[in-house]
Amino acid sequence: MPAMNVNPTRQELTRLKGRLRTSIRGHKLLKDKRDELMKQFMDVVRENRALRKKVEDGLMQAYGSFTVASALMSGEMLEQSLLYPKQSVELDMTFQNVMSVNVPVYEFKTKSQDPGEVYPYGFATTSGELDDAVDNMASVFQDMLKLAQIEKTSQLLAEEIEKTRRRVNALEYVKIPQMEEAIKYITMKLDENERASTIRLMKVKDMILKENLEEKRAETARAVEAFGGHPEDPENI
Repeated sequence: MPAMNVNPTRQELTRLKGRLRTSIRGHKLLKDKRDELMKQFMDVVRENRALRKKVEDGLMQAYGSFTVASALMSGEMLEQSLLYPKQSVELDMTFQNVMSVNVPVYEFKTKSQDPGEVYPYGFATTSGELDDAVDNMASVFQDMLKLAQIEKTSQLLAEEIEKTRRRVNALEYVKIPQMEEAIKYITMKLDENERASTIRLMKVKDMILKENLEEKRAETARAVEAFGGHPEDPENI
C-alpha cells in the first residue's frame, strides 16, 4: 500500500500524474532558486567580511585618537566639547527584492553638507587628536550603517535558503516518491482489474458456448426421437 490514501481509478491516476509533473517542475525551480540564493548569500558574506574589517579598523583608529585626546584634555573639557552636536542625520529605509526576499536598503542623509559641521566645538581649546577621533567616527559611521544593512540582508537570505531547502527536500524525499508509489500502486491495481475482467469474460464466454452446445445436442436428440430413430450418444454428436 502507498503512504498516501488513493482510490485506484483512472481518474485518480490522471490527477496524480498531473500533480507529479507539476511537482517535478516545481522541484527544479526551487533548486534553481536555492542555488541562486546561495550565490547571493556568499557574495553578501564576502562583502560583510571585508566591510567588517574596515569598520573595526576605523573604530580602532577613532578609539585610539579619543584615548590620546582624553589624556591631553581634561575630562570636563572633553565632555563640554562634545555636549552639543551641530550635525544631525536622517535615516531612510526602503526595500529591495532579491530572489523574492525583501531586504532593507538604508540611506544616510546629513542635515548639512558642510564637512565642518561634524565638529561641535571650537578649535582653540581642543586638541588635534580629538579632531581626528571625530573625523574617524564620521567616516566610519556610513560603513557601520552599510554593515548593518548587509548583516540584515544575510540573515534574511539565510532564512529564505533554509525555507527553500526544506521545500526541496520535502518534494524530493517525500512528496514525489509518495506520488510515484501511488501511481505505481494504481497502475498495478488497474492491471489486476483488467486481467480479472478478461478472465471473467473468458469464463462467461465458455459458459455461453457450453450452454449453446448443450442446447444443440438437446435439439438434435429431440429431432432424432421425433423421426422414430434412436438418438446417438451425446458424447459422439
